[in-house]
Amino acid sequence: MESAEFTPERVRALAAADVQRALEEDVGAGDLTAALVDPQRRTVARILAREPAVVCGAPWVEAAVRTLDPTARLVWHVAEGQRCTADQVVLEIHGRAQALLTAERTALNFLQMMSAVATRTAQYVAAVEAAVGPALVAAGKAPRIVDTRKTLPGLRLAQKYAVLQGGGQNHRLGLYDAVLIKENHIAAAGGVKAVLQRVKDTAPKARFVQIEVETLAQLEEALQAGARMVLLDNMDLDTLAAAVRLNAGRAILEISGGVNLDTVGELARTGVDRISIGALTKDVKAIDYSMRFAD
Repeated sequence: MESAEFTPERVRALAAADVQRALEEDVGAGDLTAALVDPQRRTVARILAREPAVVCGAPWVEAAVRTLDPTARLVWHVAEGQRCTADQVVLEIHGRAQALLTAERTALNFLQMMSAVATRTAQYVAAVEAAVGPALVAAGKAPRIVDTRKTLPGLRLAQKYAVLQGGGQNHRLGLYDAVLIKENHIAAAGGVKAVLQRVKDTAPKARFVQIEVETLAQLEEALQAGARMVLLDNMDLDTLAAAVRLNAGRAILEISGGVNLDTVGELARTGVDRISIGALTKDVKAIDYSMRFAD
């Protein structure tokens, strides 16, 4: 899945930069163990998934391998963003054995982390679609699963790319591209109306402006002040349903707080537009992959 922020060219550049840092961290002055292998020996390596997953991270794997062996040939058996089954070969690599041994951990680290994010996102997307039914899904009216800034430091863009591959959407990439006004911003700026007025001057080119509210009274105040995107923070189901009625389509409504796979279906049925989940990128349990040489 592609977005304006993640064109193929930008993804390749991002993967190359991430991989360069990772290889410098891992290899340093040289791979002492891989030096035991004849540098001219060629082999075939296969990467297997040990559990079902949404495969994600192909550009990072390719960057890791080709940085060390530009002649390597990679044959993907499961495309980026597609599902694999347990014990399925997802990738076959033809290249120099020494280079593949050195690239192995960096390539697998990216693949297992990014596949984990994509897989978890896909689980939430499926839970929402099951809760609201096929008619809303077909009409494009099912609530969208959205990520947050609760990401691994230095790997935010890789993780947000993985959310897209899992069928989710990106929230703001960072503090620089959009505005999220929270309680402390409101207090420091002099109130809801004042802060929404001020943002027109301070961030006229922001991708979007969102304001967080905790009560129905705050929601009404924000709507009266012209808010077009509102984050409903830690509201119970009854209050969320009332917020949707009060909003009456005036603003995009997003839920945050207390979201998990057990609760996301009920939250989706309230009629909100978006559900943001920090756990997509924060609570990552790696997908189990391994590399095996064919000879």
